[in-house]
Amino acid sequence: MTLEATLLRHGSRLLLTSKRRPLINGSTKSCVSWTRFAAPSLTTSTHHRFNSSNSNNIVGNLPALHHHYSHHDANNNSNNHRRSIHSSNITNLGKSAIASPTLPNLRALTPTVRDAILSDLNQVDIDKNGIIDSEELKILLSKHATSFTDDEVVELTELFYASTGGHGVEVVRFLEALDAAIAEKSTSGGGEMSEDEKISPLVEEGKFKTHPLGIGTCASEYMFSKTHGKYTPEQLEIELTHVPPVTTLDKGALFAVKCFRFGFDQATGWNRGSMTPEKILNRAIFLETVAAIPGMVAAIIRHFRSLRNMTRDGGMLNMFLEEANNERMHLLTFIRLKDPGMIFRAAVIGAQGVFATGFGLAYVASPAFCHRFVGYIEEEAVLTYTKIIKAIEEAEEGSELAQWKAHPAPKIAKGYWHLGENGTVLDVMKAVRADEAEHRDVNHAVSGVPDDTVNPLYDPRERLDSMLAKYVRDIMEREQQEKGDKKATSTSTTAL
Repeated sequence: MTLEATLLRHGSRLLLTSKRRPLINGSTKSCVSWTRFAAPSLTTSTHHRFNSSNSNNIVGNLPALHHHYSHHDANNNSNNHRRSIHSSNITNLGKSAIASPTLPNLRALTPTVRDAILSDLNQVDIDKNGIIDSEELKILLSKHATSFTDDEVVELTELFYASTGGHGVEVVRFLEALDAAIAEKSTSGGGEMSEDEKISPLVEEGKFKTHPLGIGTCASEYMFSKTHGKYTPEQLEIELTHVPPVTTLDKGALFAVKCFRFGFDQATGWNRGSMTPEKILNRAIFLETVAAIPGMVAAIIRHFRSLRNMTRDGGMLNMFLEEANNERMHLLTFIRLKDPGMIFRAAVIGAQGVFATGFGLAYVASPAFCHRFVGYIEEEAVLTYTKIIKAIEEAEEGSELAQWKAHPAPKIAKGYWHLGENGTVLDVMKAVRADEAEHRDVNHAVSGVPDDTVNPLYDPRERLDSMLAKYVRDIMEREQQEKGDKKATSTSTTAL
């Protein structure tokens, strides 16, 4: 899921009401319990039971299968946690099949698509036990190479394994989760549903009390995937946004940022004279040495709090570490274009000492204020890089600044942002601006959220929901294409 789509999905939940009080209740105290908004209670997964009377819808019109679920002691090995599915009277039609108990409450999957999915699952179910494990999921996603990259297959397989604790998932539940994902009745909460649409006891008012795959949030504690280096041209077109201050904390954060901006501009003469590469690099290098501090401070404080309280962090720690490293990569790129002198380096040491100490104390007192402060700082950073990009693009041909339109980007930048062998300094500036825009949106989004909130930008449940929806859409497209091909063939035959 892209950042834009994720923030669109979360933004209204994170920053609602006039006081900007978050509505998320993403408790991380249970691996499998999952109610995003305050619900009356959290329940554990409820097992489905099917008997022979409701097991008459079978791929390929095979005879009915009788399902018997064996429940084993929790202390047994992981294989004993799987339900064993016993079948009989299966007619051999050249391939085995997975039975599909009648599921009248499927909302989006048509019988044709459902049967295509069951056939797909049957092909990857290596041990033919009606359970899909991580290795079989890897095979399944690899079959749809047009929809999933190799990196996504590896990430999603690992995420599935970690989120389910190494267990497999029954085909029935997998199908149920696919239907929920494609119906856009997200397992993280959705619109109202009529009584006959509810899949009791899993669904209540459009929200799953427990994810249908039984996955939880454990993986968010150690997995975080964000590759800054693969921006599309559309993602590099950044919109200038501003979050109006609402609370006293918001107004105080904005006032502090405006004071810092005014003082720094005056001290460096940023608005005086023409813009030159020297002026741009001096400003960028100095600011990036400071910009990498907030993310690291936030991560360290959250790390110690997690250790001290013996509780989970929800994955925020990983996100802030990645943010700090991203800012450091900006610095390592710019110093390839200019090597600062001793006076400059001394100023950096002083600024780091003062800012790190002040920000650390402020974060202990009010993380909400600090994230709002960083959000406004990043708004100013996006403005600055937008001004720099415009100056480069409009620079008079032959000028020193105009050369950046063709000047090769440093090697480290080409590798980090995947700029290609012809990447230029102008491309670097656009990539850096996109990074700053992301930091802007992230810090505004997390300002004021509860401490135990699961990382809204990398929630394992929503990442897997996205995978499920993409897989079903690919199946649907294939079915439509096959139907169109058959129709075209039939028309051609009739014409002959």
